[in-house]
Amino acid sequence: MNNVVVYSKNNCMQCKMTKRFLSEHNVNFEERNINQDPKYLDFLKQQGFKSVPIVMQDNNDPIVGFRPDSLKELVG
Repeated sequence: MNNVVVYSKNNCMQCKMTKRFLSEHNVNFEERNINQDPKYLDFLKQQGFKSVPIVMQDNNDPIVGFRPDSLKELVG
């Protein structure tokens, strides 16, 4: 399976829902919390993102926000 990275922040309901969805569907992911490591925030700003969660997977467009419809494609 391709690498899945979830950019999140503390106290973010959409982030929690995204991580729960992925976990419930047995999708392994790496969480990168912008509160715990500000370099991730800088990276996202450089990419033009203004909110989290951001789900990135190799060779796919990023998924911004809690989007179950788009997340289902990762379950495959």
